[in-house]
Amino acid sequence: MKIMFLGAGSFGTALSHALSDKKHEITIWDRKKETVDEINAHHTNHKYLPEIRLSENIRATGDLSLVNDADFLVLSVPSSAAREMCAKIKDNLRQDTVIVSLAKGIDPLTLKTMSEVIRDELGRDAVILSGPSHAEEVALNLPTAVVVSSHDEIAMRNVQECFSTDSFRIYLNSDVTGVETGSAVKNIIALAAGISDGIGFGDNTKAALMTRGMAEIIRMGVALGAREDTFYGLTGMGDLIVTCTSMHSRNRRCGILIGQGKTPEEAVKEVGMVVEGIKACKSYFELSAKMGVEMPITESIHRILFMDADPEETALDLMTRDLKRE
Repeated sequence: MKIMFLGAGSFGTALSHALSDKKHEITIWDRKKETVDEINAHHTNHKYLPEIRLSENIRATGDLSLVNDADFLVLSVPSSAAREMCAKIKDNLRQDTVIVSLAKGIDPLTLKTMSEVIRDELGRDAVILSGPSHAEEVALNLPTAVVVSSHDEIAMRNVQECFSTDSFRIYLNSDVTGVETGSAVKNIIALAAGISDGIGFGDNTKAALMTRGMAEIIRMGVALGAREDTFYGLTGMGDLIVTCTSMHSRNRRCGILIGQGKTPEEAVKEVGMVVEGIKACKSYFELSAKMGVEMPITESIHRILFMDADPEETALDLMTRDLKRE
């Protein structure tokens, strides 16, 4: 199969490397000529995967018109750039090309999910790939399990078959809303977990944040029409665990720096990559107010990120909220 990745970020590059063992024809598009040249000349993407030598089966390009050749087109750009990217490719896209989205976020302007953005721009259902899957480990072919979700059952099954490997196991889940909500909101909770670590709080605190964070994810997801059981699977609990506990998580690393006293801007600059949880926090704060869904952790992180609230004082505010049943 011909698989084209749009964006040479960490996860897109890692997944392309993992899939190259299946003898697919892999192309990575990127807007930066230096990245394209590096992949083609040296088989590396040092900024995102410095320890990995990429398969020689992978080629890079700066030519977007090549989307016309793709059997599977993988959107591996940040969620905030997904709408613009779709607008750029729609005139060259074949009708039978399967669209796969890796972005774990929400459109900051419309508060729509990635599947809704893609449907708006391209007039078709995408396949959402999500789950606990750090790029660094996928690139090393360490055992990983994820889910794919779509309203297009045939496309979803085609991605499952084409993208599954001996070390990358893909499950099906038809609850698109649940899969997308879990994958986006957990980044906000990971920021909170990181801030907790940066302040110097302990395991008790992180366990509380993760557990009550799951409650927020479920409340928002169910309000949007998702199934509650989705959040006890890979795209909910699984993704939450790995993102809140691992140093591979850029959201957690960003939170640690903020907890240590850096501004959000300084923290993002030090991480050196897109921190999806920051944009997601602003969007889900707005969405929760609009829908009347209680999300106290999200509200607290919003105050820290956008209103200069002190992290320790904000933690105290969370702990002294009105007492209630779990």
